[in-house]
Parts: sequence; C-alpha cells; structure tokens
Amino acid sequence: MNINDIKDFYIGNFEDTKGATGVTAIIAPEGAVCGIDVRGGGPASRETELLSAKASAQQIHAVVLGGGSAFGLDAAGGVMKYLEEHDIGFDTGITRVPLVCQSGIFDLVIGDKDARPDSRMGYEAAKSAFTRNYKDGNYGVGIGATAGKLCGTERMMKTGIGSAAKKLGSIEIGAIVVVNALGDVFENGKIIAGLLSEDKKSFADTAAQMAKSIEPKENKFVSNTTIGAIITNAAFTKNEATKLASMAQNGIVRSINPVNLSVDGDTIYAMSSGKEKADLDVLGTIAADLMREAVICAVKSAKSMFGVLSANDLVK
Repeated sequence: MNINDIKDFYIGNFEDTKGATGVTAIIAPEGAVCGIDVRGGGPASRETELLSAKASAQQIHAVVLGGGSAFGLDAAGGVMKYLEEHDIGFDTGITRVPLVCQSGIFDLVIGDKDARPDSRMGYEAAKSAFTRNYKDGNYGVGIGATAGKLCGTERMMKTGIGSAAKKLGSIEIGAIVVVNALGDVFENGKIIAGLLSEDKKSFADTAAQMAKSIEPKENKFVSNTTIGAIITNAAFTKNEATKLASMAQNGIVRSINPVNLSVDGDTIYAMSSGKEKADLDVLGTIAADLMREAVICAVKSAKSMFGVLSANDLVK
C-alpha cells in the first residue's frame, strides 16, 4: 500500500532545490486526533501544546514537517492560510481556525544557509497535498536532510524523506519520516548511511567514534533531528494517539544509532482520523515496524546533491 492511498489524509511536498530546504504538509481536512512523542533534546516546534492532555482541542487539521530549523516555523502560517481559504478549521462561530502543528529540522548545513521555508512554501505544500504529490527521497522537507554528522559536513551523507504503509482489513496505517540524524542508519544490523570513513569509501561507525572519549563536551550544537508521523483511520483518543506515537518512535530507535541525544530533536506525531476501531498495542507494534521501514526508505530513496553522497552512490 502507498501512503498516498490512506483515506482522510492528504500529503504534499514543496521544496527549494537550490537552497536545499523544503516543507511536507500532512493534512486532515475533517480533523484528526493527534498525539506526540518528543525524545530529542533540541526540538524546533510550533503549537505542540495543542496536543497536551490539558489542552481543550481534541483535533487538529495539519502537521507540517519543515526545514530551516526554528526559522522555518513560518511555514505553518502558509498552511493555515490555504486551509482557511478552503474553509477548513475549527469553527469558532466567527471564523474557522485551522489548527496546525509543526516540527523542523536543521538543514542549514547543505545548500544555502539563508534559504528557509516561509509562509509561501507552506502554502504551496498545502496546495500540493490536495493533488497528492508526495514522493519519497529528495522532496519536501527531505531535500535538505543528511546523516552521520559527528565529524562535520565533509563526512556526512545525503538522506531524505521516506514512507511505508499497510492495510489490515478496514484499517489503514502509514509512517512518514525525514531522517536528519547525527547517527548512522541500519538495515538488518548493517550501516547503510551515516558517518563516512576519511576516504569516503566505507563507514566509520558513529557510536564507536563517540565511545573513544567519555569526557564531557561543551557547547554541543543541536543540529540533528528525525521527525515524522503515523497516520491512520483507526479511532483513538488523544492519550492513545500519544502512546501510538511513542511506540512508533521505537522504529527509529531500531534503525538509527546513536539517536535521541541531547543534540537531536527527534519527534513523532500520530494522527487518527477516528473512524475504525483497532487494538492500540497491535497497531503500535505495526507502527514501529512501519517507521523503521520508512527510515530505510528515506535513505534508499535519496540522491546525492551538493557533493554529499547518498547510499545509492556509495554502493556504486
């Protein structure tokens, strides 16, 4: 099953190929219950308090995954504008207010550091979502994604955005993730992307390099983030959706190492359109596996750019 086939959700990409930054918008026009799991120490986000158990809002209308670090959080405003123009949002009795959450990655190490997603890019991503233009790889927020940055930009690799989806009877579930990690990405126990050796012909193993010294390091730069979402037509409460996001994050832990560090901003959302009943533990287990598949897809779908090697070119 393709993630674009999941009912109730529309996913769109928009990217600046010269600046190497972009936006991916996940839209639920009728609203979706949403939970979140944040494990990284340096997240860049907007409106995530809407997802707290204390917040009155029970549904949101979009999750935005964007580049530009905190600068790129303006993209959510463009998504809001597009949704407002199409009468999508929470009915206040005066106007409809689209409820839009966003998380961002630090992609300023590739392309143009001054190129950041803005409201216009968010608007275009939302517009593209209704044409279902989502693609894996160097598209949307994936355009500026990289991994393996422990030793700087010279030995990092190009990654992207990836997805995986599954249908079980009437239940549809999918994972989408952009891999912008400090650590290495694994498949079947082997590194497929990450910190390159000095000759760029093999991998250096980030965890092994880190273990060479346990001395505290000052002024660590928070520039790595793996962010994504689980989308499903299963019916969950906000608390259950939060648990679903937490379980899905285990798929990242299984495929990226090291991960969830103080220099990461790792964040996963879970969006439920609330029409089909399903067991939370079963779907959470499936979500973790789909997230792992999506991480691998993000690596294998990426292409080299700006002199940064992708896994495909390293194999060649």
